[in-house]
Amino acid sequence: MISIKDKRENRLKRKKRVRKKIKGTPERPRLTVFKTAKHIYAQIVDDNNGRTLVATSTISPDFKSKAKGISGNIKGAILVGETIGKKGIEKGIKKIIFDRNGFLYHGRIKALADAARKSGLIF
Repeated sequence: MISIKDKRENRLKRKKRVRKKIKGTPERPRLTVFKTAKHIYAQIVDDNNGRTLVATSTISPDFKSKAKGISGNIKGAILVGETIGKKGIEKGIKKIIFDRNGFLYHGRIKALADAARKSGLIF
């Protein structure tokens, strides 16, 4: 039986392995996603300057005004993806690098990525 600690350690190993290869630049920043059981978070980061350019989550005030009762499920991930895409386009960000943060690419992570693509971000 795999414990929660083992799952977390395996995710962190995947995260470290992926982060060796990708870096966010001012021309092509990194869209990073983090999820918990109740919420999902997304931010666009410029790694060269160490700055977060755009961020949104299911706990941000602009999200809560749009979606009452929706939080960390697939519907919430779709809304967060659309919001991060719109905010990124407003800031002049069109091309990004997607960082799934060690999470498997399915479910909420995939839904967020697809919604961000539909909003106009190019991966």
